[in-house]
Amino acid sequence: MNFRWKYHPTYLKIKYGCKQVLLPLIIFQFIRTILLPTSFDVIILGILAVLLVAISLDWI
Repeated sequence: MNFRWKYHPTYLKIKYGCKQVLLPLIIFQFIRTILLPTSFDVIILGILAVLLVAISLDWI
């Protein structure tokens, strides 16, 4: 039987590892943005949130 994976198993491990790390980073960045809001913090928070959504919806 010639079975091919849709994604390489190493890619899936990296993807799910990033998903587990992103949520605590987003929470930390959100608290930091609430306490000391700078434009850099807001941009980083937005990038992290978009990255988490992209991983969750299988865009990446």
